[in-house]
Amino acid sequence: MFTGLIEETGTLIQKLKTGEGYQLTFSCIKVMENISIGSSISVNGTCLTVIKTNANTFTVDVIEETLKKTNLDSLKNEDKVNLERPLKADSRIGGHFVLGHVDTTGKIIKIKELSNSHFIKISFPKKFKIYLIYVGSVAIDGVSMTVAELGEDYFSIGVIPHTWEETIFSFKKIGSTVNLEFDVLGKYVERIMQGRADDHSIVNNI
Repeated sequence: MFTGLIEETGTLIQKLKTGEGYQLTFSCIKVMENISIGSSISVNGTCLTVIKTNANTFTVDVIEETLKKTNLDSLKNEDKVNLERPLKADSRIGGHFVLGHVDTTGKIIKIKELSNSHFIKISFPKKFKIYLIYVGSVAIDGVSMTVAELGEDYFSIGVIPHTWEETIFSFKKIGSTVNLEFDVLGKYVERIMQGRADDHSIVNNI
């Protein structure tokens, strides 16, 4: 489990094809502390398992199913990624609970520079709107963000200077794809409500 507070941006230095997936190696510094083989790591919001480490690099396997749901397939050597180690039990939660299970990808359709921030509009598959609420939480490439505007198939966020500079948001352009993970609390609420609806249907049919 993660918090959506990015610790460091890393750089992809090697991308090897492995069947229908890839083996990716990233260079970084800060997140290497306490990382070992078998550790979990969030790469652009995707929870992956470390299979190899070196002084300032770690390697992960990305399987076909993960590539279908994320933007990791489009990564090229020298591309930057957001990195975060898992939440520790004694840590403060500054963002929100992020599982690292990407639901879908969105596409950036507008970037506007304001006086002291950036405004980003992102389109996404309409069927996922049920998980978004105004001023609710959403993880974008692993970054915990707040929904500032919500439409039928898009939402917008405001990005403060610190987040803009410390994450890969500053490298994004119109048309860039981003990983989206919707708040797990909304998913549980939907499941509970669906269960109640199913129970009610069963009772009515008895």
